[in-house]
Amino acid sequence: MNSPAIRIVLVAPSHPGNIGAVARAMKNMDLAELVLVQPRAFPHPEASARASGADDVLTAARTVGSVAAALEGCGLVAATTARERDQYFRVLDVRTAAPRIVAAAQTAPVAILFGAERTGLTNQDLEQAHLLIRIPASARYPSLNLGMAVLLVGYELFRAGGGLVAPATAPPAAALASPEELERLYAHLAQVLEEVDFRDRTQSGTHLMARLRRLLQRAELDQNEANILRGILTAVQGRRRSAGERS
Repeated sequence: MNSPAIRIVLVAPSHPGNIGAVARAMKNMDLAELVLVQPRAFPHPEASARASGADDVLTAARTVGSVAAALEGCGLVAATTARERDQYFRVLDVRTAAPRIVAAAQTAPVAILFGAERTGLTNQDLEQAHLLIRIPASARYPSLNLGMAVLLVGYELFRAGGGLVAPATAPPAAALASPEELERLYAHLAQVLEEVDFRDRTQSGTHLMARLRRLLQRAELDQNEANILRGILTAVQGRRRSAGERS
């Protein structure tokens, strides 16, 4: 594997032993960048014991206070899920997703999110992702230990990056828009929708921006495309100001 820039992100891991198991799984599969979002206990002797030779991965691990901080500098963001399908998100089998992730990592760092052991990822966490990864498992007992899940995802990435599986797509011509750039786009879009009085007509009145975010996340916008959309929004605002001045 050519050490693509793939970042493993554990969101609110509760058991330090699982962090160590993840570090070991990462080293097995030639992954080195581990980021922990608000871990309950880290550093911890149990994490070091379970790492079993992957101390370098633990030593280099970063601890941050939010998912947004963990995603800084990334392009493609993938999140693990137990869902077979979702009407709003693109859900891919891990073997299908791996070549896409490896290809995207040649252009900009890719983050893969894993949720807390008992609760998984929140809807807010999932909204940061361009796609969801599902690991097929027995319907009678589909729950995977955190270390096992990282190992299985890492294994597919290792196969894809080692030339055993041909990439499904070529690397994108331009780097994907970063999470920070996308957040600025979404804030700008929400502002313009408010200005033109385009409001959520659903009963709760809270779904419009969530649906628009997911639509644009599925599109996997590159930096140029995000800038084009922001330029269009700015032009709409300029036209409205001009119309207001004339009236």
